[in-house]
Amino acid sequence: MNDVLGDGGILKEVVQPGEGPPVPQNASVLIHYSGFLEYSAEPFETTTNLKYPRMMKLGKDLTLAGLELGLLTMRKGEFSRFLLQPCYAYGDMGCPPFIPAAAVVLYEVHILDFLDSGQVDEFIALSPEEQNTVSLSKLLEVVNTVRSFGNRCFNQSHYDNAKRRYKQALMLLENRETEREAEKEGIRTALLPLFLNLSLTELRLDSPHKALKYGNKALEIDSANTKALFRCGQAYLELREYESAQGCLITAQARKPFDTDINNLLRKVAMSYKDTLDKEKDMCSRIFRGLRDK
Repeated sequence: MNDVLGDGGILKEVVQPGEGPPVPQNASVLIHYSGFLEYSAEPFETTTNLKYPRMMKLGKDLTLAGLELGLLTMRKGEFSRFLLQPCYAYGDMGCPPFIPAAAVVLYEVHILDFLDSGQVDEFIALSPEEQNTVSLSKLLEVVNTVRSFGNRCFNQSHYDNAKRRYKQALMLLENRETEREAEKEGIRTALLPLFLNLSLTELRLDSPHKALKYGNKALEIDSANTKALFRCGQAYLELREYESAQGCLITAQARKPFDTDINNLLRKVAMSYKDTLDKEKDMCSRIFRGLRDK
């Protein structure tokens, strides 16, 4: 095992190497981990039974210094073991009744993903004037990180939290003041996926009017965007505006004629439209029949 700090307090064994840069300071990490007492085969704590482990922020959510220092040496996808001496784990007192005094503990850690939330925190702490002096590339990095948080929430069906993250990223972009056309174009490019994310999130939250609003904002940036046309088609269907739904979806189909989702939704719209017309026709027939019978 490798000596992480050179004092023997944290020993590391890499079981499966990761890729990319190591975890940065103050990042938010998504990990599976299990903690074992020395010579024990059963963990005293584990997250491996969780489908969606909680994303934890370094410096805030992790209580063991050795585990946090070890994470800073890891890369995305890496699986490693860390042997922690008491001074980097639970100390001389331990944590009764589970951790005895002066216990040496072993942690198995698999890092699934991490986000540089420290960079986001630093940016948000700036005043609006200071934010405007930051380079566009740095702003886009921050926005992409916030959007990634939103995607993580969305994939776990936490749609309200996803919406909050997407709107935070949207606000950071819309607050940017610039007269340079190249920067304006960069901002418009970054806005497009956020509008698409928000449109889909509002559909999940049963808010078709808001979904349509964001879908149309995406179309203002790219009028031929098939995802935006599809989202608008979905929203119009929910609003029972079938002709508008057909218009969006036929335009999308013209660009992607073999797209299964577009074609299936078009059929659904056509069937719903026909059912509505049949019901209206039946209602009118009943009304006229009643008037004739009088």
